[in-house]
Amino acid sequence: MRVVMFGYQTWGHRTLQALLDSEHDVVLVVTHPRSDHAYEKIWSDSVADLAEARDVPVLIRNRPDDEELFERLQEAAPDIIVANNWRTWIPPRIFGLPRHGTLNIHDSLLPKYAGFSPLIWALINGESEVGVTAHMMNDELDAGDIVRQEAVPVGPTDTATDLFHRTVDLIGPVTIGALDLIAAGKTEFTPQDRSHATFFHKRSAEDIRIDWSWPAEDLERLVRAQSEPYPSAFTFHKGTRIEVLAAAVSQGRYGGTPGRIFYREGDGVVVVAGSDARTGRNRGLAITRVRTEDGREMPAAEYFTAMGGYLTRRP
Repeated sequence: MRVVMFGYQTWGHRTLQALLDSEHDVVLVVTHPRSDHAYEKIWSDSVADLAEARDVPVLIRNRPDDEELFERLQEAAPDIIVANNWRTWIPPRIFGLPRHGTLNIHDSLLPKYAGFSPLIWALINGESEVGVTAHMMNDELDAGDIVRQEAVPVGPTDTATDLFHRTVDLIGPVTIGALDLIAAGKTEFTPQDRSHATFFHKRSAEDIRIDWSWPAEDLERLVRAQSEPYPSAFTFHKGTRIEVLAAAVSQGRYGGTPGRIFYREGDGVVVVAGSDARTGRNRGLAITRVRTEDGREMPAAEYFTAMGGYLTRRP
């Protein structure tokens, strides 16, 4: 089939590579300009560079809503558009242009975790598996019928970085497997159960600020979800920002006020957590490694030289 590809960052790069290695013919690539957004500088393999290296025409756009782009798409006469990590709305006159429509590749197990940063949100929420979905695009974001979907399990110590590497390897087989079904003439696919749909926004600095009213189990997953190269979860100690690089749920139960620096446990320093910590039934978050405001990394037991005081959301 003749394919036009819309995509960005490593997700788009992997999709384009799979298409170029397949029997399908990539006739045009549309991608975004480079960005200084913290999350868009991560996993930033260039779709444009790959396309140009393979002599595929490239258009750079923030939004796909100009007449020149539409005319170029008409001239390319694609049988299908394939999109992955396209960051803005694709209008119906574009996604409906090819005779087979548009296939979108999304890194979650739709209908859950539509929208942005699905791996991070899924890990924070304690999901047991994550994956990649190929679905037909329609008027509603990430809501079209599912053509192919594959999952991988989430382990108890997995980070978002681990899950990225596991799911990005699914992009090729999910994309090409879905295209093969469409090329073979299949037109009926699995509708999403919209009663299970969830939609998440882009991550920002506010989303990695530690809230000590959360249960320790949730905070431990937040720390794993904000693994390198993502921005680390942070808190404030005596008015100074510190990043929490590694932590575990405490073995003991600790009562008191959320955020209290309480007790040394093994290699960690336990901080009281949970909105109902006053009951004494909660586990705490045992911080094991931190990064200071000046960039120094150290064991938490070295940083916290004395117990007492509080970690806070703001200076």
